[in-house]
Amino acid sequence: MTIQLPLAAHIYLAVLLFLLGACMGSFLTCAAGRYAKKESVLKGRSHCDACGCKLGPLELIPIVSYLCLRGRCRRCGAPIPPRCLFAEAVTGLVYLAVYVRYGFGFVTLEYLLLFSALIAVALIDADTMEIPDGLVLFCAVVYAAFLYPHGGYEARARDGLLGAAVYGGGILLLSLLMDRALGRETLGGGDVKLFAVLGLYTGLARGLLMILLSCIGGLIFAYTVRAGRKKEFPFGPAIAAAAIAVLLVGQEIVELYLSLIL
Repeated sequence: MTIQLPLAAHIYLAVLLFLLGACMGSFLTCAAGRYAKKESVLKGRSHCDACGCKLGPLELIPIVSYLCLRGRCRRCGAPIPPRCLFAEAVTGLVYLAVYVRYGFGFVTLEYLLLFSALIAVALIDADTMEIPDGLVLFCAVVYAAFLYPHGGYEARARDGLLGAAVYGGGILLLSLLMDRALGRETLGGGDVKLFAVLGLYTGLARGLLMILLSCIGGLIFAYTVRAGRKKEFPFGPAIAAAAIAVLLVGQEIVELYLSLIL
Protein backbone atom coordinates (compact mmCIF):
# COMPACT_ATOMS: atom_id res chain seq x y z
CA MET A 1 0.00 0.00 0.00
CA THR A 2 1.34 3.43 -1.04
CA ILE A 3 0.08 6.68 0.50
CA GLN A 4 -0.44 9.64 -1.87
CA LEU A 5 1.33 12.83 -0.75
CA PRO A 6 1.80 16.33 -2.21
CA LEU A 7 4.90 16.91 -4.36
CA ALA A 8 6.53 19.10 -1.70
CA ALA A 9 6.15 16.32 0.85
CA HIS A 10 7.72 13.81 -1.55
CA ILE A 11 10.71 16.09 -2.11
CA TYR A 12 11.12 16.65 1.62
CA LEU A 13 10.97 12.91 2.36
CA ALA A 14 13.36 12.10 -0.49
CA VAL A 15 15.99 14.50 0.87
CA LEU A 16 15.39 13.25 4.41
CA LEU A 17 15.82 9.63 3.34
CA PHE A 18 19.07 10.40 1.50
CA LEU A 19 20.45 11.99 4.66
CA LEU A 20 19.17 9.11 6.78
CA GLY A 21 20.77 6.64 4.37
CA ALA A 22 24.10 8.45 4.56
CA CYS A 23 23.96 8.27 8.36
CA MET A 24 23.07 4.59 8.19
CA GLY A 25 25.97 3.98 5.80
CA SER A 26 28.33 5.61 8.30
CA PHE A 27 26.97 3.43 11.10
CA LEU A 28 27.14 0.23 9.04
CA THR A 29 30.75 0.93 8.04
CA CYS A 30 31.71 1.44 11.66
CA ALA A 31 29.75 -1.65 12.75
CA ALA A 32 31.36 -3.81 10.05
CA GLY A 33 34.83 -2.67 11.09
CA ARG A 34 34.13 -3.46 14.71
CA TYR A 35 32.66 -6.83 13.84
CA ALA A 36 35.82 -7.72 11.92
CA LYS A 37 37.93 -6.77 14.96
CA LYS A 38 35.63 -8.66 17.36
CA GLU A 39 34.72 -5.41 19.10
CA SER A 40 31.33 -4.43 20.47
CA VAL A 41 29.16 -2.86 17.79
CA LEU A 42 27.01 -0.88 20.21
CA LYS A 43 29.51 0.17 22.88
CA GLY A 44 32.22 2.80 22.67
CA ARG A 45 32.50 6.01 20.67
CA SER A 46 33.81 6.22 17.13
CA HIS A 47 37.57 6.75 17.00
CA CYS A 48 40.50 6.97 14.60
CA ASP A 49 41.92 3.49 13.96
CA ALA A 50 45.45 4.92 13.72
CA CYS A 51 45.77 7.17 16.77
CA GLY A 52 42.74 6.06 18.78
CA CYS A 53 41.43 9.58 19.34
CA LYS A 54 37.67 9.82 19.73
CA LEU A 55 35.88 11.65 16.94
CA GLY A 56 33.93 14.81 17.69
CA PRO A 57 30.47 15.67 16.35
CA LEU A 58 31.86 17.71 13.44
CA GLU A 59 33.95 14.71 12.36
CA LEU A 60 30.94 12.41 12.20
CA ILE A 61 28.85 14.23 9.60
CA PRO A 62 28.39 11.71 6.76
CA ILE A 63 30.08 12.60 3.46
CA VAL A 64 30.70 16.23 4.51
CA SER A 65 33.27 15.40 7.20
CA TYR A 66 35.25 13.13 4.86
CA LEU A 67 35.38 15.79 2.15
CA CYS A 68 36.25 18.63 4.53
CA LEU A 69 39.01 16.57 6.16
CA ARG A 70 40.22 15.49 2.71
CA GLY A 71 40.08 11.87 3.76
CA ARG A 72 42.49 12.18 6.69
CA CYS A 73 42.30 12.20 10.48
CA ARG A 74 42.31 15.78 11.79
CA ARG A 75 44.72 14.90 14.59
CA CYS A 76 47.27 12.43 13.24
CA GLY A 77 46.78 12.82 9.49
CA ALA A 78 46.25 9.10 8.91
CA PRO A 79 44.14 8.34 5.82
CA ILE A 80 40.49 7.48 6.35
CA PRO A 81 39.49 4.45 4.26
CA PRO A 82 37.70 5.65 1.09
CA ARG A 83 35.06 2.98 1.63
CA CYS A 84 33.64 5.18 4.43
CA LEU A 85 32.72 7.86 1.90
CA PHE A 86 31.63 5.22 -0.62
CA ALA A 87 29.34 3.42 1.83
CA GLU A 88 27.75 6.66 3.04
CA ALA A 89 27.07 7.91 -0.49
CA VAL A 90 25.84 4.55 -1.80
CA THR A 91 23.53 3.92 1.16
CA GLY A 92 22.09 7.40 0.81
CA LEU A 93 21.46 6.87 -2.90
CA VAL A 94 19.93 3.43 -2.25
CA TYR A 95 17.51 4.92 0.30
CA LEU A 96 16.63 7.64 -2.18
CA ALA A 97 16.13 5.13 -5.00
CA VAL A 98 13.79 3.02 -2.86
CA TYR A 99 11.62 6.04 -2.13
CA VAL A 100 11.58 7.21 -5.76
CA ARG A 101 10.66 3.69 -6.90
CA TYR A 102 8.05 2.74 -4.28
CA GLY A 103 6.87 6.00 -2.71
CA PHE A 104 5.59 6.33 0.84
CA GLY A 105 4.35 2.96 2.01
CA PHE A 106 5.04 -0.43 3.55
CA VAL A 107 7.20 -1.66 0.64
CA THR A 108 9.58 1.26 1.10
CA LEU A 109 10.00 0.53 4.81
CA GLU A 110 10.51 -3.17 4.10
CA TYR A 111 13.20 -2.56 1.51
CA LEU A 112 14.97 0.08 3.59
CA LEU A 113 15.39 -2.53 6.33
CA LEU A 114 16.38 -5.28 3.88
CA PHE A 115 18.86 -3.15 1.93
CA SER A 116 20.50 -1.91 5.13
CA ALA A 117 21.07 -5.53 6.12
CA LEU A 118 22.45 -6.34 2.66
CA ILE A 119 24.88 -3.42 2.77
CA ALA A 120 26.04 -4.68 6.16
CA VAL A 121 26.48 -8.15 4.63
CA ALA A 122 28.60 -6.69 1.83
CA LEU A 123 30.83 -4.71 4.19
CA ILE A 124 31.34 -7.56 6.67
CA ASP A 125 31.93 -10.20 4.01
CA ALA A 126 34.48 -7.96 2.29
CA ASP A 127 36.42 -7.75 5.56
CA THR A 128 36.00 -11.23 7.01
CA MET A 129 34.89 -13.58 4.19
CA GLU A 130 31.93 -14.35 6.45
CA ILE A 131 28.20 -13.63 6.28
CA PRO A 132 26.73 -13.54 9.80
CA ASP A 133 23.74 -15.82 10.29
CA GLY A 134 22.09 -13.07 12.31
CA LEU A 135 21.86 -10.80 9.27
CA VAL A 136 20.44 -13.59 7.11
CA LEU A 137 17.86 -14.32 9.81
CA PHE A 138 17.04 -10.62 10.02
CA CYS A 139 16.28 -10.56 6.28
CA ALA A 140 13.93 -13.53 6.73
CA VAL A 141 12.17 -11.85 9.68
CA VAL A 142 11.66 -8.67 7.64
CA TYR A 143 10.06 -10.69 4.85
CA ALA A 144 7.70 -12.42 7.27
CA ALA A 145 6.82 -9.18 9.08
CA PHE A 146 5.85 -7.37 5.86
CA LEU A 147 4.18 -10.29 4.10
CA TYR A 148 0.61 -9.43 5.13
CA PRO A 149 0.68 -5.68 4.26
CA HIS A 150 1.43 -6.60 0.63
CA GLY A 151 -1.55 -6.99 -1.67
CA GLY A 152 -2.07 -10.61 -2.71
CA TYR A 153 0.12 -11.86 0.09
CA GLU A 154 -0.87 -15.50 -0.40
CA ALA A 155 0.39 -15.53 -3.99
CA ARG A 156 3.51 -13.65 -2.91
CA ALA A 157 4.15 -16.18 -0.16
CA ARG A 158 3.86 -19.11 -2.59
CA ASP A 159 6.14 -17.44 -5.12
CA GLY A 160 8.63 -16.52 -2.41
CA LEU A 161 8.79 -20.01 -0.95
CA LEU A 162 9.28 -21.46 -4.44
CA GLY A 163 12.06 -18.95 -5.10
CA ALA A 164 13.77 -19.81 -1.82
CA ALA A 165 13.52 -23.56 -2.46
CA VAL A 166 14.55 -23.47 -6.12
CA TYR A 167 17.39 -20.99 -5.92
CA GLY A 168 18.61 -21.78 -2.42
CA GLY A 169 18.42 -25.53 -3.07
CA GLY A 170 19.80 -25.20 -6.58
CA ILE A 171 22.78 -23.14 -5.45
CA LEU A 172 23.44 -25.62 -2.62
CA LEU A 173 23.37 -28.58 -5.01
CA LEU A 174 25.62 -26.80 -7.51
CA SER A 175 28.02 -25.86 -4.71
CA LEU A 176 28.26 -29.48 -3.50
CA LEU A 177 28.90 -30.74 -7.02
CA MET A 178 31.60 -28.13 -7.61
CA ASP A 179 33.21 -28.89 -4.25
CA ARG A 180 33.39 -32.56 -5.18
CA ALA A 181 34.72 -31.88 -8.68
CA LEU A 182 37.39 -29.37 -7.62
CA GLY A 183 38.25 -30.90 -4.28
CA ARG A 184 37.78 -27.65 -2.36
CA GLU A 185 35.06 -25.40 -1.05
CA THR A 186 33.73 -23.22 -3.86
CA LEU A 187 30.88 -21.39 -2.14
CA GLY A 188 30.43 -20.59 1.52
CA GLY A 189 27.42 -21.68 3.51
CA GLY A 190 26.54 -18.05 4.19
CA ASP A 191 26.25 -17.38 0.45
CA VAL A 192 23.84 -20.30 0.03
CA LYS A 193 21.69 -19.14 2.96
CA LEU A 194 21.64 -15.60 1.60
CA PHE A 195 20.52 -16.80 -1.84
CA ALA A 196 17.73 -18.81 -0.22
CA VAL A 197 16.43 -15.89 1.85
CA LEU A 198 16.63 -13.47 -1.08
CA GLY A 199 14.64 -15.99 -3.12
CA LEU A 200 11.75 -15.15 -0.81
CA TYR A 201 11.84 -11.57 -2.06
CA THR A 202 12.53 -12.18 -5.74
CA GLY A 203 10.35 -15.22 -6.33
CA LEU A 204 10.91 -17.40 -9.37
CA ALA A 205 10.89 -14.80 -12.14
CA ARG A 206 13.35 -12.29 -10.71
CA GLY A 207 15.46 -14.84 -8.82
CA LEU A 208 17.18 -16.07 -11.97
CA LEU A 209 18.09 -12.50 -12.88
CA MET A 210 19.52 -12.00 -9.39
CA ILE A 211 21.75 -15.06 -9.73
CA LEU A 212 22.92 -13.96 -13.19
CA LEU A 213 23.81 -10.46 -11.97
CA SER A 214 25.50 -11.92 -8.88
CA CYS A 215 27.74 -14.10 -11.03
CA ILE A 216 28.63 -11.20 -13.31
CA GLY A 217 29.37 -8.97 -10.33
CA GLY A 218 31.40 -11.70 -8.64
CA LEU A 219 33.53 -12.22 -11.75
CA ILE A 220 34.18 -8.50 -12.09
CA PHE A 221 35.11 -8.28 -8.42
CA ALA A 222 37.39 -11.32 -8.65
CA TYR A 223 39.32 -10.09 -11.69
CA THR A 224 39.63 -6.41 -10.73
CA VAL A 225 39.40 -5.63 -7.03
CA ARG A 226 41.09 -8.87 -5.97
CA ALA A 227 43.48 -9.14 -8.90
CA GLY A 228 46.89 -10.34 -7.82
CA ARG A 229 45.69 -11.46 -4.39
CA LYS A 230 44.45 -14.74 -2.99
CA LYS A 231 42.14 -16.91 -5.06
CA GLU A 232 39.25 -16.73 -2.61
CA PHE A 233 37.08 -13.64 -2.71
CA PRO A 234 33.91 -12.56 -0.89
CA PHE A 235 30.75 -13.22 -2.90
CA GLY A 236 28.45 -11.37 -0.50
CA PRO A 237 28.97 -7.89 -2.02
CA ALA A 238 28.00 -9.15 -5.48
CA ILE A 239 24.91 -10.95 -4.14
CA ALA A 240 23.84 -7.87 -2.17
CA ALA A 241 24.31 -5.50 -5.12
CA ALA A 242 22.43 -7.85 -7.46
CA ALA A 243 19.53 -8.25 -5.04
CA ILE A 244 19.19 -4.48 -4.56
CA ALA A 245 19.24 -3.90 -8.32
CA VAL A 246 16.69 -6.64 -8.99
CA LEU A 247 14.28 -5.49 -6.30
CA LEU A 248 14.46 -1.93 -7.61
CA VAL A 249 14.24 -2.49 -11.39
CA GLY A 250 14.19 -6.25 -11.89
CA GLN A 251 10.51 -6.49 -12.79
CA GLU A 252 10.93 -4.00 -15.64
CA ILE A 253 13.96 -5.90 -16.94
CA VAL A 254 12.09 -9.22 -16.87
CA GLU A 255 9.08 -7.73 -18.64
CA LEU A 256 11.30 -6.15 -21.29
CA TYR A 257 13.06 -9.45 -21.90
CA LEU A 258 9.79 -11.35 -22.18
CA SER A 259 8.40 -8.79 -24.61
CA LEU A 260 11.36 -9.35 -26.89
CA ILE A 261 11.01 -13.14 -27.06
CA LEU A 262 7.23 -13.54 -26.97
